[in-house]
Amino acid sequence: MKLFWGCLSLLTIGLAVGCSATGGGSQFDNEGGSSGDGGSGAGNQGGGGGEGGIFNPGSGGSGGGVPSDDCSDAAKLIYVLSDANELYSFDPPAKKFTKIGTLGCNTVMQPNSMAVDRNAVAWVNYVDSDPFLGEDIDGVIYKVSTKDASCDAAPTVQLVSNWYRLGMGFSTNEGGMGETLFVTGTGTIGGTDSPGLGKINPLSFNVEPIANFSPGTFTGQSAELTGTGDGRVYGYFTTSPVQVGQIDKVTGAVTNTKAISGLATPSAWAFSFWGGSFYLYAASSLANSNVTKYDPATNTIDNAYMTDIGFRIVGAGVSTCAPLEPPK
Repeated sequence: MKLFWGCLSLLTIGLAVGCSATGGGSQFDNEGGSSGDGGSGAGNQGGGGGEGGIFNPGSGGSGGGVPSDDCSDAAKLIYVLSDANELYSFDPPAKKFTKIGTLGCNTVMQPNSMAVDRNAVAWVNYVDSDPFLGEDIDGVIYKVSTKDASCDAAPTVQLVSNWYRLGMGFSTNEGGMGETLFVTGTGTIGGTDSPGLGKINPLSFNVEPIANFSPGTFTGQSAELTGTGDGRVYGYFTTSPVQVGQIDKVTGAVTNTKAISGLATPSAWAFSFWGGSFYLYAASSLANSNVTKYDPATNTIDNAYMTDIGFRIVGAGVSTCAPLEPPK
């Protein structure tokens, strides 16, 4: 996510089918109202605990009763988005980025953030900003094929004021049926003007706020998100120092936090969870991105995991098909 001004949102996707590598996008059903789906409205404070801690990413290939063998190989990869509107796949063990292509979306807006669903379809947030006003003036979400970077003809989601610039991540719903796209609204770097956590209604595609982040250390802070196949959501917060924490999908409460020592607050940033570890993409000023690896099992931070990768990452997406444990 590239930070200028801010917004937040969240999308509930009900997928009753498995993964494919096609660009057909997600299928939607009605929300079940469970704690795994999250509630609508900032006043919904119903029991959102019990989703586990950051130091226990789960066991098995996919966790949470979500089988991994219903997913295509493409749906198990990390994908990243550059500020030059280019899509790459990322292989963490090989430390390798592979360019797929330039996104073909019919827009003059700038790419900002990305999430990937279980069909290996990327959901890309584009933002239009007014440099004279110093604020965002429009935002949309397009669906993009991770096979060839081709784009739907029109946006899937038309965003509204205070929700133009997003952080995004899919997370499996409670019971393992369907998934929800959680997103954060990006505010001013170091500021407290992010509207917090929300969702986009799966029928109307309208933004439905949930709650701001809590406690006060995180209230109004900007974040990028990543979700997991066992139903968790984590945030990469641009606090000082940068912190990673688990986010309650109903209340917005941030728990099990970890300060990422040695990582300065970035100007371009993104986030993904894959194989039991978190990958934080960060660039300062106009520099290329670095990749930091945080392994919660060993409580280790590697800020030199990859340095100066050759381009600037503004979005990263990984589907709920991605492995929860390191490859064997």
